[in-house]
This record gives sequence, C-alpha cells and structure tokens, in this order.
Amino acid sequence: MQGELPVWVAVGGTPASVVRSGRNGLPLYLAILGQPERFAPLAELYRQSATDAGHAPNALRVGVTSHFYAEPTSQGARDTFYPFYSRYIANNMPAARGQLLPRDAFDAWADPRGALFTGSPQEVIDKILWEHELLGHDRFLAQIGLGGLPFADTARSIELLATEVLPVVRHETALVARTG
Repeated sequence: MQGELPVWVAVGGTPASVVRSGRNGLPLYLAILGQPERFAPLAELYRQSATDAGHAPNALRVGVTSHFYAEPTSQGARDTFYPFYSRYIANNMPAARGQLLPRDAFDAWADPRGALFTGSPQEVIDKILWEHELLGHDRFLAQIGLGGLPFADTARSIELLATEVLPVVRHETALVARTG
C-alpha cells in the first residue's frame, strides 16, 4: 500500500504554472514542445520558487515528457513514424486545424535539438542526456503509440527504450550524480 499519492504538475511553458508548482513543492513535468532550450529558465524558476517557499532543494523533482518512437536506425524511425505522427498532430493539436504536419517540420522536431524523441536508440540517449544537462530532470516520460502506430512497431520501440536506452541513461546520469 502506498502512503502518499504522488501528484505531478505538467506544465507546457507558462511561468505562472511553474511558480505555483514550486511554491507548493509539487514535482514538475515539463511538456516540451518546440525548442527544449526555452524550458531551461522555467526549470530554474521552478527550483527558485520552491526554495524561496522553504522547500528543500533535494526534494524537488523535475520530469520531462515528450513524444517518442525508436527503431534501430534514425532514418527508419522517422520514415515509419512520420505518417502516424503527422496524422496525430492534425487530429489533436488545435493549432494544426486538421492539417497534416509537413515532413520538413517533423524532421526539424526530430533533429538532435528538437523536442520529438524519434530516432535510433543512440540518438534518443544523446537527446535525453543533452536535455538532462540543460534541465537537470530526474525523470523522462515517453509518450508512445501515437497516431495509430501499429502495435508491433510500438512494442519494438518500447523494447528498445527498455533494453538499449534506459540502461545507458541510468548509468550516465548516475555517473553525473556521483561526480557532481
């Protein structure tokens, strides 16, 4: 039995939401769309708001959540995922208004400094570790199975996340934590 219900607050980029989460000492999930760099000041604002409110810095938790799909090669991942993701954006993002995401925009989102985690396991590892340096997060939530992606592809992607990505990320972030 769990003694306390963990509550995380997901924030898409508004400073007021970040400050409210920090003041209340609630863990924060950054829902990253666009360029991850623009979330670094928000992560810092969260930590500052929380410590100003008397919360212990070592008790603060930051997570990152992003759309995810992996295959053995980056080009294979992008080619497989693009039609499904494009449809997902068209159907679920009000700003898209039913328009499919153009391939060049998809590729820009999936590039090494974009917010979309679509590529080979090594590309995903590099992106998670880069964002970890940028944001100092301690949790990554992969949003999977978007846009009607077939189950076999989704399952293979989850397997790569579990067997190739997470062990390396855990190892590398543990090294950073130990060496400070």
